[in-house]
Amino acid sequence: MIRAGFGKADITPRLGVELCGFGPFANRKSKAIFDIIEARSAAMEHNGHTVLIISLDLCVITPEIASELRSAIRKKYPFLENRDIMINVSHTHSAPAIMSQPAWGITDPVWQAMLPGRVIKSAGEALNNLEPVKVSAAEVPCRHIGLNRVYDLDSPPLDEVLRDDWEPAKPELTDTECRVIRFDSESGNLLGFMVNFGCHPVIGSRSNHHLHGDFPAVAIHRIMKEFPGSIGLFLQGAEGDVNSGCVHKGEEESLHALDILANRFASAIRNGLSEAQELEIDGIASISREFFFKWKPVFTFEKLDEIEKEQSAILYADDADDASFECRMAWTYLDGIKKIRELLRQNITGTYGELHIIRVGDLQFMGIPFEVMQAIKNDIVSASGAKYPMVMSLTGGSYGYAPDNCSLQKLDKISQDGRKGNYEAIQAPLACGQPPFADIHNELVNGMAALEHELNKGNKI
Repeated sequence: MIRAGFGKADITPRLGVELCGFGPFANRKSKAIFDIIEARSAAMEHNGHTVLIISLDLCVITPEIASELRSAIRKKYPFLENRDIMINVSHTHSAPAIMSQPAWGITDPVWQAMLPGRVIKSAGEALNNLEPVKVSAAEVPCRHIGLNRVYDLDSPPLDEVLRDDWEPAKPELTDTECRVIRFDSESGNLLGFMVNFGCHPVIGSRSNHHLHGDFPAVAIHRIMKEFPGSIGLFLQGAEGDVNSGCVHKGEEESLHALDILANRFASAIRNGLSEAQELEIDGIASISREFFFKWKPVFTFEKLDEIEKEQSAILYADDADDASFECRMAWTYLDGIKKIRELLRQNITGTYGELHIIRVGDLQFMGIPFEVMQAIKNDIVSASGAKYPMVMSLTGGSYGYAPDNCSLQKLDKISQDGRKGNYEAIQAPLACGQPPFADIHNELVNGMAALEHELNKGNKI
């Protein structure tokens, strides 16, 4: 028999904290709370094996922060192994900054110091609330939220997006379905639910100063109100190249669109809860392992010198304006160049990242510490033998974007013009001080397949 429990904790900070996202030095300080943000947790136990999945309404956390949270949870609940704890973030761009790059928002140290305790509270409630449950699942259409920002028109006219019949020109390049899992008590009450869907929660724009978890959290909260006592988790999917249909609009327009797109997402969740079919849960298993992801050595010392010269000319020009986005990006690139030079001096050729699988019967949660593109997710799912494989970006921290093979083919174009339009593969790595990945599409597909193979053999790593 499977048991499950759910918990939550409010992690909403004070007004005035900086919000994360929409480029460097946006200086977006929260002035109002549109919707609270939370840590929401689900614990599942079968035959003595307990696993814990945590969903945070945050933009991103570093692998170091994820490791610290795991350690803090294990200190209080030592029966859990690292592989039993999966931490995922929603990637809302309207929550407090908690990144290692201050250009993307300065973290409030008091709020950050309090965060682990709130996460532990959420996890503890879930573990303490374990009870026998019926588990059901469904995959339902969800075609009216996002569009592929790399291969489709980004930020179309808002009046089109807000029409009831809108969908992107190329829906096949987005998540066209969301995966909904429900957990019911023996008396038939909905205790909790999970939703796996891939899309950047970027309705709150650069001009937005309202704090919220964007469309996923707003929709989750609306469903929770409809089922009092229930707790829902949003599990971010392959959002790397998918934006919400509304992005980069004014604050008033953004809040209006947030209400509408959150309603659409809530409607899909309701359909999933209604159509979910019961699953037979015959066991729980977990596995994680670090894999090495190679960088492509396109940023040579010579090329960095060239980029440094062009960006210095922008930043140190006689008429340079410290308020301009161009000057702020120039500073960010120059800071990234310093970091990449140091990596070259140390002859570091890549980074290790943890891939993670938690299996609950036919449900397979596949955690990846990158912002995964849709094509990579599709290949991972195709290679998987699981009945319900769910790819989850930004799990266990983040090492940046995982571009697909098509984007990786553009890696040699790194002049100023060549960086334009190649944000995920070139611009973002340079700004963050990390070389671009060489073959991450295939490395992730092969790594997840290898990890699943180990899990099928009964190995625990």
